Amino acid sequence: MRIPPKIDADQGRFRQIVRGHVRKNLKRYISQGELIGRVGGGRVRIPVSRLKLPHFQHGGKKSGGAGQGPGDVGDPLGPGEAQPGSGQAGDQPGEHDLEVDMSLEELAKMLGDELELPRIEPKGKSKIHTTIERYTGIRSVGPESLRHFKRTFRQALKRQIASGMYNPENPVIIPIREDRRYRSWKLAQQPESNAVLIYMMDVSGSMGDEQKQIVRIESFWIDTWLRSQYDGIETRYLIHDAEAREVDRETFFHTRESGGTMISSAYRLCDEIIDSDYPAADWNIYPFHFSDGDNWSADDTKRCVELLRERILPVSNQFGYGQVRSPYGSGKFIDDLTEHFEDTENLVTSRIDDREMIVQSIRDFLGKGH
Repeated sequence: MRIPPKIDADQGRFRQIVRGHVRKNLKRYISQGELIGRVGGGRVRIPVSRLKLPHFQHGGKKSGGAGQGPGDVGDPLGPGEAQPGSGQAGDQPGEHDLEVDMSLEELAKMLGDELELPRIEPKGKSKIHTTIERYTGIRSVGPESLRHFKRTFRQALKRQIASGMYNPENPVIIPIREDRRYRSWKLAQQPESNAVLIYMMDVSGSMGDEQKQIVRIESFWIDTWLRSQYDGIETRYLIHDAEAREVDRETFFHTRESGGTMISSAYRLCDEIIDSDYPAADWNIYPFHFSDGDNWSADDTKRCVELLRERILPVSNQFGYGQVRSPYGSGKFIDDLTEHFEDTENLVTSRIDDREMIVQSIRDFLGKGH
């Protein structure tokens, strides 16, 4: 059934209202992590509370009201609303919050607008190429699937006019075999920019479930933004206590160890992965490390500084260190990094004391446009 134009326009306006509601409450969605687990197929379903679907509200029969009796401006046109949770069980449908379906690209745009994030100018465009089919001209031969109907019609019209066969009173154009025109194509190399995200997380005993959930929420939004900036994204996950190892995403967010903490083990493994798999000339490299800042010793912190200065920072677009508050960690590592890299543009540190600080942390990491 065809939707009448006025209803179609109303639906469009309602969709804009819904998206405006999402945009207005985006910071709450970010801090609460409501969108995690609702992603699939490049789209996300967003619960929109306190916004109901438009509908008619009918009063009960013989209930009077302003329509057929006395009433003032502002009086409800029907029986009063019952309070949620009151009354007995019934057989009538209840109220439901709305869910809006939105693409991750649209969500990324909202994030960029809300946090005023600059767009990223990738490196490596001249190095990485993808082969594509590019239509470059017109031929007189080719497969019927590539026939150019407008060009064919134009050629038939020109031929009939030139031969005197065209009758303005009866403008019938009949193409013949010689009139047919086809799109031609060739293989072309299109520059492509790729990026790799290397997430590292401290999983020692001082990092609890809430700290890991903060990391999970923040990494989702970092992923969402960077994927809107690059043609291809690869993601690697490293966890560490006194030793580091590479794991899958599920293990990354749900592993908890009870050992000590040697941060240099993660930085060493990160360096090995970059060196073997991601040449700096071709890849945009984004390592992110999350910890409570409780490192084993000053000697290990010194090794971290050396690895960063000599190996990781020279090849990275940006290195992000996020320190999550923990009741068990000393929190000193972020101060050590600030002391050694205060003037280093592509190393960014951020304190994440609780979920309310996730928005500011995302702005810290992505606000420079590297």
